[in-house]
Amino acid sequence: MNKNKEISSSFSIQNLVRKTILNMKSYSSARDEFKEFETNLIFLDANENPFSNGYNRYPDPQQKLLKTLLAQQKRVSQNQILFGNGSDEVLDLLFRAFCEPNQDNVITLPPTYGMYGVLANLNAIENREVLLTKDFELNIKEILKVVSENTKIIFLCSPNNPTGNSFSDESILYLLKNFNGLVVLDEAYIDFSTKESWLSELNDFPNLVIIQTLSKAYGLAGLRIGIVYASEEIISMLNKIKPPYNLNTSSQEIALKKLTQNTLTAQVKKIVSEREVVINALKSITFIKHIFPSDANFILVKVDDANLRYNQLIQAGIVIRNRSNQPLCENCLRITIGTKEENNQLITTLKSL
Repeated sequence: MNKNKEISSSFSIQNLVRKTILNMKSYSSARDEFKEFETNLIFLDANENPFSNGYNRYPDPQQKLLKTLLAQQKRVSQNQILFGNGSDEVLDLLFRAFCEPNQDNVITLPPTYGMYGVLANLNAIENREVLLTKDFELNIKEILKVVSENTKIIFLCSPNNPTGNSFSDESILYLLKNFNGLVVLDEAYIDFSTKESWLSELNDFPNLVIIQTLSKAYGLAGLRIGIVYASEEIISMLNKIKPPYNLNTSSQEIALKKLTQNTLTAQVKKIVSEREVVINALKSITFIKHIFPSDANFILVKVDDANLRYNQLIQAGIVIRNRSNQPLCENCLRITIGTKEENNQLITTLKSL
């Protein structure tokens, strides 16, 4: 990405972070105080059960092996990475670190991932919603209009869930350069997109926070591993408040193995290829009124009657997601791309309705 890398000189993490977090001392676990993991040592420091079963010891609280490997693959510093128990945990940490309850606000852009709003409510933070345009693009003018001195975070999901589209680089860049809070860019579906991740710009925008996950393209949803990439200053604040052992031993071991395997590209290519097959097949189904462009592993479609079609698919043993309750998504269904066999069964069923 070739961008004009200028940001407001008034931006400061010290001014954004909650004073209680800025001044607090983080909890130091037994494995934080003694960081070595040699097997020939006798560990009598963490009140663990001494009888070995593979899981009687606490996991590495800083996930050093995972961070070392991921830092190499993503070309960032290990100090710019923090792992969470799913993306939801790292999102929650951002609220806790930077948003003062009953005082600050954040901006979300519906239709989008619902947990942003849930976490705002959970943390007693005002959620200022600005709808996307009818083309599911960022409404920059309206976003900046609702920004106040207490606006701490703008949440962008790109590619967006449930719409599937990616936001323009120009719009994201404009917010980074003209908003003095954090711009949190959720890239959960970035591996299915032809667009580049914004990770390469991390060092040029101190207010940029990128969320990724091993749940989607990496196929590890059951392990619950979310990742936040940000400046060392931001990561250090999040480390202050993260639970000490938030990523269990099995999750770390399996994730490390998955990240060393060369299977991601092949699986993503299959999913993207199947996405195009499904899109082409859906074009011939008369009750599907519109198929929205997708950079993700799912497709949003507008139908004649979403409730009817959803229930018909359920009766046929196929579960999709009815997104009609989301703004701008009336009579819209979200369809995840499955295996070739699953997709064929979906298409056959839709054609029979």
